[in-house]
Amino acid sequence: MINASFDASWLVITLFVVDLVVRIAAVIIVPRNRRPTAAMAWLLAIYFIPFVGVFLFLLIGNPRLPRKRRRKQTAINEYIHDTSASLEFGTLRPHAPHWFRALVQLNRNLGAMPIAGDNAATLIADYQQSLDAMAEAIRQATRYVHVEFYILQSDDATDNFFRALEEAAQRGVVVRVLLDHWANRGKPFYRQTLRRLDAMGAHWHLMLPVQPLRGRWQRPDLRNHRKLLVIDGEVAYMGSQNVTDSSYNLRKNIRRGLHWVDLMVRVEGPVVASINAVFLSDWYSETDETLADEIDLFSVTSGPGDLDCQIVPSGPGFDFQNNLKLFLGLLFAARERIIIVSPYFVPDEALLLAITTACQRGVHVELFVSEEGDQAMVYHAQRSYYEALLRAGVVIWMYRKPFILHSKSVTIDDEVAVIGSSNMDMRSFGLNLEVSMLVRGEEFARDMRAVEDRYRELSRQLTIEEWRRQPLRSTILDNLARLTSALQ
Repeated sequence: MINASFDASWLVITLFVVDLVVRIAAVIIVPRNRRPTAAMAWLLAIYFIPFVGVFLFLLIGNPRLPRKRRRKQTAINEYIHDTSASLEFGTLRPHAPHWFRALVQLNRNLGAMPIAGDNAATLIADYQQSLDAMAEAIRQATRYVHVEFYILQSDDATDNFFRALEEAAQRGVVVRVLLDHWANRGKPFYRQTLRRLDAMGAHWHLMLPVQPLRGRWQRPDLRNHRKLLVIDGEVAYMGSQNVTDSSYNLRKNIRRGLHWVDLMVRVEGPVVASINAVFLSDWYSETDETLADEIDLFSVTSGPGDLDCQIVPSGPGFDFQNNLKLFLGLLFAARERIIIVSPYFVPDEALLLAITTACQRGVHVELFVSEEGDQAMVYHAQRSYYEALLRAGVVIWMYRKPFILHSKSVTIDDEVAVIGSSNMDMRSFGLNLEVSMLVRGEEFARDMRAVEDRYRELSRQLTIEEWRRQPLRSTILDNLARLTSALQ
């Protein structure tokens, strides 16, 4: 009896000491180089659900890529910055506002890419039309085709795209393909897609593979979310759309009748070299192949347009949140109107402050989101911000179901716009590799406004009166999701 009591006492003491050590260690380790809100969320998880909290922190607590990968990105940035320093990238439009020039310098310092003039950019808002336009561009290739998409699936909707790749490969054109590992693994047509790439002779690699048995490991939810296509260094496509059916071929989407609405842009001109540089950077990061002997990194081709464009890559391989700082700079510079299109809108404190401050300065602000969500946690997390936005004066448009508005863009004062793969949420700011394009030119802004007008016709406005009628259970879910969204 005495021994049992003695053993039990020591067990209790041991557990108490271990628990105390874990809590003290968490206070020392967790907040380091982390946003206060994220640090607090992790500490709460570890304190209230210690075993689960510690396990999750060990699994996904590091929001950065492995040190080797970050060193590669630093070397790439230095090479791009030095190589492009003495080159001319077209003629820039005159009379750029001071804030725009400062923003361009910020992007250059953080993401290394120069601004380029003499570019043409054509928006494509129809889903299937975009896939077919990319296929037609691939059929014009004579040297190489570079394909990089978060999700890449060979299905009925994308068959024309893949047939164009096969035809290009048969002509002797080099086809290089990058696709995200985790986003495609286990999805419909994954194996079929890889077999088709092998059969055509494409050079393909998985991005950010999670294959611990092969020595490939990083935080498993770090993803390469970029979508881009480059043909011969002369034409490029980028935007929000993946190469897959608009339902993503998922049973849950098909059952609910969900279809994705996206926006792509066809680009010609010197800025294509920067888009290609993003691809070559990711290719080098995954393969250690520089391709310098085959491709001139900044082979500048004059374009048929007059737009100033700058590519802004971002992600956990960079020291700073390049895309977030780009958006913040634009929001604080706006004087008349801001239109934001973001399917997943979960702002951090700085972004929320910038938007509400813009309203208080008299700037007209509109936000487009989807009426229905495809990801429950993100959907409820973003809803938790609606009341603050509505009270500040933001006009919220909800794109009607069963469509998911997946486009990602920002337009400022009818002159400047951003289009790309980046959402306005903490995942895109901290965990995803993204690519955005900053554009200056009234003609492009007008085209963006036309797309926004179309979205407005297909949306309904959310009012503060409607929002106040939300049931209590929705409020609870929204608030819980908001807390978990800070775990980065």
